[in-house]
Amino acid sequence: MKSFASFHPIVIFVYYVAVIILTMFMMHPFILGLSLFGSLVLFALMNPIRVFWRDICFYALFFLLIAITNPIFVHKGETILFFLNDNPVTLEAIIYGFAVATMLVAVIFWSKSYNDIITSDKFIYLFGKIVPKLSLIISIALRFIPLFKEQIKKVNQTQKTLGLYTSKSISDRVLSGIRLFNSLITWALENSIQQADAMKAQGYGLKGRTNFSLFYWYVRDIIMLTFILLIFGSIMFLYVKDSNHFTYYPIITKIPLSIQNICQFVLILILMILPSLIEVKEIIQWKYLKSKM
Repeated sequence: MKSFASFHPIVIFVYYVAVIILTMFMMHPFILGLSLFGSLVLFALMNPIRVFWRDICFYALFFLLIAITNPIFVHKGETILFFLNDNPVTLEAIIYGFAVATMLVAVIFWSKSYNDIITSDKFIYLFGKIVPKLSLIISIALRFIPLFKEQIKKVNQTQKTLGLYTSKSISDRVLSGIRLFNSLITWALENSIQQADAMKAQGYGLKGRTNFSLFYWYVRDIIMLTFILLIFGSIMFLYVKDSNHFTYYPIITKIPLSIQNICQFVLILILMILPSLIEVKEIIQWKYLKSKM
């Protein structure tokens, strides 16, 4: 169930732009933690538990790799913990490594939910009139990802049926893999050319061409867009007023718990968990209606 996806594509796109900006350009540890929390909760609500835990295990290793790598190569900071190969390992470099890892993992999970919600038709609706050729190329590329996986299964099963994988020889397996890769590349090129020709025949991108769309503005879309812009504007206003600026080098900034800072954290938390709250509300409502049947 993806209730947040039912909003207008512009509303969804503005939301993701806002959270990505906050995650990538505000390196405050609390803000990064809230962003990671919001992205994980939304991903967990939109995907099966098995998929969620599989990705968590994989990106946990990715997280630790980045966090450990930074203090090995970066030696800035005043608090030296120990020396490794005559190079100082500082507390500031370790904490900054964890901050960067948190930021990257949060952006990855936001991108994952974005790919699930912003489908190819929504993407073309958003950018088809502005950059029609680029939006078509990106849409085709995104659509090829699931199609490519499905085609790999089909070709692999066909080759197994023909007995091409019966040999245990490494050379035969390499040749079979090369044939599989060659057929996939040929299929992808032919498919993309056919898709481009079909869109060109339909007059895609021509000046004055009208577009049919299933997306309409409703009152709830206007309310949601206004709410998102108000929260994001308030957060940026507090940020410009020098609230919650955080530095890691040469020494870690202390975090004052003023009313202004707490207000900013609360606003960021609301923004980060907004789609998750919508999903939870829809799940509770659906279970309640099912119980009444």
